[in-house]
Amino acid sequence: MKKTILAAAALLTASAASAETFAIQAGRLIVDPSKPARGPSTVIVENGRITRIEPGATAPTGATVIDQRSRTVLPGLIDAHVHLTGDPGTPFWRETIDSNELAAVVGVKNALLTARAGFTTVRDLGAPGLSSFALRDAVRDGIVPGPRILAAGSALSIVGGHGDVSGFRPEVNAALDPGGTCTGADQCAQRAREWAKRGSDVIKITSTGGVLSQQGRGLEGHFDPAEIRAITSTAHRLGLKVAAHAHGARGIEDATLGGVDSIDHGTFADAAALRAMKAKGTWFVPTLMAFTGVRDRLGKNIYTPVVEAKGRQAMAVWGHALREARRAGVKIAFGTDSGVFEHGRNGEEAELMVRLGGMTPREVLVSATTGAAELLGLSSEVGTLDLGKSADLIAVDGDPLTSAAALTRVGYVMVMGKPVAMR
Repeated sequence: MKKTILAAAALLTASAASAETFAIQAGRLIVDPSKPARGPSTVIVENGRITRIEPGATAPTGATVIDQRSRTVLPGLIDAHVHLTGDPGTPFWRETIDSNELAAVVGVKNALLTARAGFTTVRDLGAPGLSSFALRDAVRDGIVPGPRILAAGSALSIVGGHGDVSGFRPEVNAALDPGGTCTGADQCAQRAREWAKRGSDVIKITSTGGVLSQQGRGLEGHFDPAEIRAITSTAHRLGLKVAAHAHGARGIEDATLGGVDSIDHGTFADAAALRAMKAKGTWFVPTLMAFTGVRDRLGKNIYTPVVEAKGRQAMAVWGHALREARRAGVKIAFGTDSGVFEHGRNGEEAELMVRLGGMTPREVLVSATTGAAELLGLSSEVGTLDLGKSADLIAVDGDPLTSAAALTRVGYVMVMGKPVAMR
């Protein structure tokens, strides 16, 4: 017994000795994007947590000094809508060939690209099988580098809707069924419970048609209101939030009134839909970058005719809903839909939010830090550089409070107290 206690004590001592202290020296420091930046400062990180912030460039004894005095240090960015396990331009028929295990490996590549782009937390809203859960757990356990991941698994969809498998022979569609389709309130509640059991951190529903799926029923509402309410009430009782893929205005309104926590895309949101979102406190995740991927592939015989038509319809109103949502006072959280475009370009969303959505650089940065953290339920861990929070921080060239382009010039990244190798 004595030997066991001594061995345990030795392990604890060794662990404490190996716990690294970092001193990140900043030329400019943004602790909270809603507040003024500080001048030269040093962020002290111990055991993966921010323990203190000192004025000037300091170097505490025993600390590993990270010299970012030529850069702005700020909270790590958050992308509330990604698809790490897929790459853009992959032909839809590849899902009949590629394994879920391959998807997880592709996700390892894309997780590192995303972290290097300055995104230290992401919400993955759709992946084959359990691949996003495997990726989430591998990053969490330090097996592979990447951002903190909240994973949905597969989306819940109506039969034949966006999120269901279509476009193949019936027996192939059945074999590829992701297990998320449901009809009626009872079955929809059951599907939410099933994905919670599998490990979902968030439930995603495809409340309207989608641009890139082969379903040809347009971009308006799919689920009926009772089905949506069954999903949201079930998920909320289980402590899970609900993200709604939604394009058409009435589908957005139905999802909002049904209690979803975020509307993702929101392409055709009109005044009535935005009033509902404002009244319910529903977050808007605009994913403007997704449409760059669509734009770059239209008219090139890449998409099937049904997808081509929906893509052109969506591009005609690109960014309009975000501009109107901002005017209406709807809460906005940063999200890109990476995977529809190339991973690692997430920061380009910021400039689109300014140019197309009329937001200020400060508003964009708030949406990518404290705003997205609130949506994800992670405000106690990330979003600001307050003492005691997880050491999720980045350093960029320039001032992101005055130039959104600064978010594409990331020179240093730390996720959960671990530096990310930039090359």
